[in-house]
Amino acid sequence: MKRVAITTLGCKVNQFESAAFASAFESRGCQMVPFTAEADIYVINTCTVTGRAGQQSRQMIRRVLKQFPQARIFVTGCYAQMDPESVLNLSEKPLAIVGNGNKHRLVDAALSENPPDMVMLMGRIRENKEICDLPVIRFRGRTRAYIRIQDGCNNFCSYCIVPYTRGPSRSLALEKVLSQTAIFVDQGYRELVITGINVGKYGLDLDEGETIYTLLDRLCRAFPQLRLRLSSIEPTEVNTTLLDLVSRHDNFMPHLHIPLQSGDDAVLARMNRRYNRSQFADVIHQVHAALPTASIGCDVLGGFPGETEEEAENTYQLLKSLPISYLHVFPYSKRPGTLAATMPGHLPGPVKDARVSRLRALDQEKRQTMYAQGRGEIHQVLVERRNRKSGLLQGFSENYIPFQFSGDNRLIHTVVPVQLCHIEKGQPMGCLPQDFLEENHKSR
Repeated sequence: MKRVAITTLGCKVNQFESAAFASAFESRGCQMVPFTAEADIYVINTCTVTGRAGQQSRQMIRRVLKQFPQARIFVTGCYAQMDPESVLNLSEKPLAIVGNGNKHRLVDAALSENPPDMVMLMGRIRENKEICDLPVIRFRGRTRAYIRIQDGCNNFCSYCIVPYTRGPSRSLALEKVLSQTAIFVDQGYRELVITGINVGKYGLDLDEGETIYTLLDRLCRAFPQLRLRLSSIEPTEVNTTLLDLVSRHDNFMPHLHIPLQSGDDAVLARMNRRYNRSQFADVIHQVHAALPTASIGCDVLGGFPGETEEEAENTYQLLKSLPISYLHVFPYSKRPGTLAATMPGHLPGPVKDARVSRLRALDQEKRQTMYAQGRGEIHQVLVERRNRKSGLLQGFSENYIPFQFSGDNRLIHTVVPVQLCHIEKGQPMGCLPQDFLEENHKSR
C-alpha cells in the first residue's frame, strides 16, 4: 500500500482538484497521510495568483525535496503551469510536472513505474477544449464540499495570470454536475459551494442550453436538502434572474461574493474590467434591495500600477458608501506575462502597504457593522467543528456569519438555529435558543 500526501495552495478550484486526486488514490488502494508525514508520493498543487503564492509554492517544493529525498514528487497547479523550468531548477532530484490541462492523468502517472523525470504532462493549455474530468468522493475533514463546474477564463484582466495558466473557459457537462452533487449528498454533506474560475460563464461552451442560472435552479430543485452557496460571480453576471433564484429557493444561501478590484474608473479601464464604478454600485444596491439580509463580499486590489492618491481614495470612498459586508483585500502583485507587469508607475512597497492596510481596516469596520445589525437574530448555522482554542462549536450561518457557541458534539455536521448574542473581540458569539435546547434534550 503506497502512502500519498497532498498539499494545496490557492483557490477552491485547486482544493476540489486535490480532493479528486485523493479520491482516485484511495480507489487504487493507497493510504492518504498528512503532508508532514513520511510518504511514498507527494503531490503539491501550486498557486501563482500572487507573488506570495508563487513563493509559497517554491518553499513547499524545496521543503519536501529536503525532508523526503527518496519520495516521488509530483508538482501541478498554476505555478507549475506558468513556469515549469523554474520548478525543475529547484533541485537536481527528478521531479514530475503535470499541467492544469492534464490533472486527470496525474494519479496514473504517479502510480506508474516510470521514474518521475520521465513525466512531463504539460500541453498547450490555451488549446484545451474540454474540462478535466475529476470526480470526487469526499472532502477529507470538511463539512461542506466544493464542486468545480467550470474552469478557465476568457477575460484577460491586465493584472491576472489565470487565463494563461488555466486556459479558456470550459464547463462540466450537466449530467456530471448532477451526478457529482448526488455523490456529495450520499456522503452526508450538508452544504455545497459552487465554484470555478469564472462560474458565470458556465454552459456557454456546451450545446446543452444550460447557463449558470438554469444550473443553479436545477440544483436547488433537485437537492432541496442541500445548502447551496455560490463562491464568486462577476458584477456583470449579477441580474434579476440570479436574485430571484436566491429569493425563491430556501436552500440557495443569501451570500454573494462580487469582485470589484478598484473603485476608480480610470484604474478599472487599465485593469480591463468590463464595468465602471457607477455600474458596480448599482449592482450592489440591487442585491441589497432584493436581499436585505444577504451578505455581500468584494475583492479589491490595492496599489495597482499608476494608482494615484485620488484614485485610491475613490476606491475607499465607494466601498465605504456601499452596503457591503466584508472585503478580501490584496496588494497588487506583479505577474510576469501579464499586461500590467509592463505598465509604468509601479508603486513602492510602503505605498501599497498603506493603501492595503486602510482597506483592511475598512473590512473590519464592515464586518463589525454586519455583526451588530444581526445581533439578537436567529440564524441557521452549519456546525463544522469544535474550535481548538476556545473549545466552542463553530460554523457559518446562511449569510456567512462565522459563529462560535456552546453546544454538544452531536451538533457537528448538522444545521442548527443560533442566536447572535454578543460580539467578543470582534467575533460573533452565539447561543442556542431555549426551545431548541428543550427539544434537543427530549430527543436524547
